[in-house]
Order: sequence, then C-alpha cells, then structure tokens
Amino acid sequence: MKTKSSVFDPALIRPALLDSLRKLDPRVQWRNPVMFVVWLGSIATTIVLLREPSGFVFQLALWLWFTVLFANFAEAIAEGRGKAQAAALRKMRTTTTARRLRDGREDKIAAGELRKGDTVVCEVGEVIPADGEVIEGIASVDESAITGESAPVIRESGGDRSAVTGGTRVLSDRIVIRVTSEQGHTFIDRMIALVEGATRQKTPNEIALGILLVCLTAVFLLAVLTLPSFAHFAEAQAGQSGVVNVTLPVLVALIVCLIPTTIGGLLSAIGISGIDRLVRRNVLATSGRSVEAAGDIDVLLLDKTGTITMGNRMAVAFHPAPGVEENDLAGAAQLASLADETPEGRSVVVLAKEKFNLRARDMHELNATFIPFTAQTRMSGVDVPAREGQEATSIRKGAAQALEAHIKSLGGTYPPAVSKVVEEISRRGATPLVVAGDAQALGVIELKDVVKGGIKERFAQLRKMGIRTVMITGDNALTAGAIAAESGVDDFMAQATPEDKLRRIREEQAAGRLVAMTGDGTNDAPALAQADVGVAMNTGTQAAREAGNMVDLDSNPTKLIEIVEIGKQLLMTRGALTTFSIANDVAKYFAILPAMFLALYAASASTTGPLSAMNVMHLHSPQSAILSAVIFNALIIVALIPFALAGVKYRAEGAAIVLRRNVLIYGIGGLIAPFVGIKLIDLILVALHLA
Repeated sequence: MKTKSSVFDPALIRPALLDSLRKLDPRVQWRNPVMFVVWLGSIATTIVLLREPSGFVFQLALWLWFTVLFANFAEAIAEGRGKAQAAALRKMRTTTTARRLRDGREDKIAAGELRKGDTVVCEVGEVIPADGEVIEGIASVDESAITGESAPVIRESGGDRSAVTGGTRVLSDRIVIRVTSEQGHTFIDRMIALVEGATRQKTPNEIALGILLVCLTAVFLLAVLTLPSFAHFAEAQAGQSGVVNVTLPVLVALIVCLIPTTIGGLLSAIGISGIDRLVRRNVLATSGRSVEAAGDIDVLLLDKTGTITMGNRMAVAFHPAPGVEENDLAGAAQLASLADETPEGRSVVVLAKEKFNLRARDMHELNATFIPFTAQTRMSGVDVPAREGQEATSIRKGAAQALEAHIKSLGGTYPPAVSKVVEEISRRGATPLVVAGDAQALGVIELKDVVKGGIKERFAQLRKMGIRTVMITGDNALTAGAIAAESGVDDFMAQATPEDKLRRIREEQAAGRLVAMTGDGTNDAPALAQADVGVAMNTGTQAAREAGNMVDLDSNPTKLIEIVEIGKQLLMTRGALTTFSIANDVAKYFAILPAMFLALYAASASTTGPLSAMNVMHLHSPQSAILSAVIFNALIIVALIPFALAGVKYRAEGAAIVLRRNVLIYGIGGLIAPFVGIKLIDLILVALHLA
C-alpha cells in the first residue's frame, strides 16, 4: 500500500495527459461549472477564429483551451496517483481456490463463488479467499499486501482480533472463517474504488465552496454581458464610434480572467489529494466527508493503553511490607512470575534479577504448580510443594482488593501500611500488585505504564488548535488522573464502559462539537458509528471496521492524531488557494480593462484616453495585455498543482492565526504575483513578436 510517486513522475504524467483530453467531454466539464464556462468560452473563441482568422484570436483560443486542459490535468494527476495504488492492489488479487465447509464436508470452489455467510477453512500457506471473521482457531497471517508491513499478525476467534482480509496469506496453524462480504464489495474492492476516485463524493464544505464559486461566476458573467451596452452608450456620449474593444474573444478573455478559475481548476485535485494522503499513511476513509470532518474536530477521545501510554506495564520497584526484606519480596514475586508470559510478568522476573541478582528458577525442578490469572480471582501465583528442608508454600500476586480478601480468608491480617503504599502508587499513575506468601502480605510490586515520549507536546499542539483531548481508560480514577496529568490530556474517563463512551460522544455532539475516536472491538462499534470520525483498527473485529468511517491498516491508535492533521491540512489548503485565486483577479482588471477602453474619451485618434492610467503595469499593447492576462491565468493552475497535491505545510495553530497567515501570504501574495507574472509574460510576448 505504501507507494511513493512524484507529481512529475513520467509514469503518471503520460496517462494524465491523455485523461486531460478525455475530460474535454461536456458531460465531464459540466460537473465543474466554473471550468464549464471556460470550456464554452474556448469553443466560442474557436468559432470566431474559424470565421475570421487572426494571430491574436488564434493565440487567445489556444491559451483558453490550455486553461481547460491544465485544470483537467490537475484532476487527472491527482487521480493518477490513486490509480497507481489501485494497480498495485489488483496485482495481489489472484484466482484463489476456497475450501468451503458445508454440512461438515469440505468442497473446493473458486473464491468468486463464495457468498456472505459461507464458512471456509484456511491452513498454512493458503490465501484467505474473502473478507471474513475467524470463528475457530488462531493463526499468524501475512497482511503485507494490504498494510505494507512485513511483520505477521495474529488472528483468532472470539476476541478483538478476529477480522481477516481477502488476499492475505496464512503463515501458521489452521483457522475457520465466516465470509462477511459479497464478491465485488470486499475490503480490497472498496480500497480500489476509493483510491481511483470512483466513489469520491463532494464534501459539504466543498459543495458550499462550489456554490460560492458559481455565484461569483454568475456575477462576473452578468457584469461582462452588460459591458457592450455600456460601451456603446459611453461611445455615443463621447462622440466616438468603435473605440471600445468588446469583440467576443476579448469578452471571453475578460470572463475567464475574472471568474475564480484557479481554485475552480484545482478544487477537485485538493479533495482527491486529501484522501490520497490518508491512503499513503495506510488509512482507508469511506468518503471525503470523513476526511473533511477530521479537519473540523473539536474533541478527541483516545484510549489510554497503546495510544497515550506504551501499553505494556513494566515492574519498576518493590515495596516490602513492614518486617519483610526487599530481596525476600523480590524472590517471592519472581517465583510467582516464572510461568507468567505476559510482559508484566516477564518484567517482574527481570527486575528481580537486575536489582538483587536473583537467578530465575526452573518451575519443573521445583515441581511447582502455576496458578493462572482469571477475571474472577484477579490474581495469579504458584504453589510449591514441601521438599527437603523447606515447607510447602503458596505465593499469590494480583489486585490489592483481591489479595486483601485472599489473606483474610486464610486467617491472616492485611497491614494498613500496604494499603497506604497501594494508594500512593495508584496516585502516581502506576499499578500496584500485592504479593502474599500464604496468609502474609509480603509487599507491593509497582508496575508503570510509561507515557509515550512527545505525546504531551502533541496534545499541547492540539490544544492550540482548539481541540480538546479526552483519555478513556478502565483504570480507577486515581490512576487515570495521574496518567492524565503526566500526559497533558484535558480530561479523562475512568472505569469507562462502552455505554459511557457512547453517552460521552452524544453529550459532546449535543453541545455542537465534532467528535473523533478510535476502537477495535465489537463493544466499540456503537461509539465508532456515533462519532463524527470513527477510526477502526484493521486488527479489530468486522463489526468495528464496518461501524467506523475510517480503517487504520497499521492498527496504530495514535494515527488518529495524524488523521486530524491531514483533515486540517486539507481545509487549510483549500482556504489558502481560494484566497489566492480571488486575490489574483485584481491584477487582471488592470490588464484587460485598460486594453478594452484605452481610446475612450481620447482627445484625438493618436492619443489614449484617461482610462489608460489604469495600465499601471505599462503593458505594451491592448493585444499583449489581454494575452498576458490569459496566459498567466492558465499557467498559474499548472504552477499550483504540486502545492494542491502536497497541501499547505501543517502547523498546530488556532484558526485566527491560520486566517491571518492566509491573508498575509496568499492574499497579499495573490495580489502581487499576477502583477509580476503578467508583466514578465508581456515582455516575453513583445520580445518574440507575438503581440
């Protein structure tokens, strides 16, 4: 999926040039009313040229057609990058044989014959024939064709990592899959349609901007259409005849230069490139609407584990109970963790070895029985039978409340000092694990889930943009509050249930805010569906992937922050180019209008009239002035294509600062650049004797 291609890649330019010609079809041009007006003007100028050939009208018609073609090229080059990605996806689709299970029997059929609800078997080395959900077994799956990552992932039944994608390959074991998509509507089919732009619909903001551009175009059309009548009236009042140039080609040139052709020609490319930037970061958006919504987000709901913190809690300290030596606590904790394969359990063994040089003992030699953790007991441990010189012992480690109840059930007492340590550890944002030997509390292991480096700075950047961050966690309020303070989030939800998440999203939306969140489990599906931007993890369940309006193929929860930045960048780019497009029309007034009214109210045929004072650029002649304005209008579209595709450089700043920068850079820049550009083109035309 992760493909890189330059705007100037010949492999993209050649097909884009052909697509530019195909897009001259009026059915295509009609979709963009601004460029449709230019298209009609080009046809009208060409008809005049055929009736009354002249070098000036020929050049004018040529550059008008170039204006249309350059706008088509901007859209085609943006679509071309998506088509290159779609081609890469198509290569991974091969004719696959599926092993369908029906009534306990296994039949081999073509993958294309599978239907939603069918059950298939996949073993080592086989390609998964269709999108589905694992209903039996566990396997390692190669998803590099989708995500671009070579590391295999685990897919298993009954959890939040059960969804599989057609076209990926099983690397180990055996799984049974229930098909969840009809042929033609699979995950890859949706990706291909999306990156090719076939399913791209205009976003609400894009539609609103399009309406504004149409209104501006209509105003300028009415203004230009009334010019001939005004010109004839002015000539009559001045006692002159035929001194104002209101021929059809000149009027077309004026219309084309005054209507917002720059943003009109680039608007579609900006929208396509927004989705393209998401796809390049391995995020699949179901529509441009969700990308744009990401740019307007007010509230981010983020899971603590794996998003704000590293996700694996690590043992960092031993806190012995009164009368217990720290190395005795470490030895007992290590023994209880020898068979614990979780990252937390392994970290306890390592910490005891590093701090007290305690060698990990062999569970087999001890003839010990490992007691696994369960949600009911909320503790794990080990039972070591009596042997020569040692009595039988039972060691447990787990949640403080569970261990307190366990110790009391055995007739022991739970020291208040241990409760105090547990509370202090929780207040620091760490996790306490109490260790007990038989009926005695030995002390507390401090586990800390490390906050990711740089996350606090990123939240500060979001705050500058007016985005509020809310951490969601199942931890108790003390632990959640400490992590929230360390990471710099604005708010937190402790011991959050799926119902709590959904309720919080609805409350935020009822207050007029747009909300984004991430999730991967079936229990996250309602909240993902309710959120304005719901990012489902690709490793998650099918229900979560269908509920969200985006899917992160890398299953990286922090990607949500990047998605918001891409949405902001899309809106900033559109705003910047709209500002530039409207501002650069000013210079064209000072080029074309003086050329049209140059001789009006002149004292004699050999002199110029008072309106010649508007020729502040001192353009050579009326013909060169009109041509220079039209040529600049065409070339600026080409010059801005890389900018439209790459987007405005993202900065985490508030709307007021962004607006101020837009006005200063793209507003004032849009005023100045055309004066310079039109004058340079005028000099070139004169030097080449083309005007």
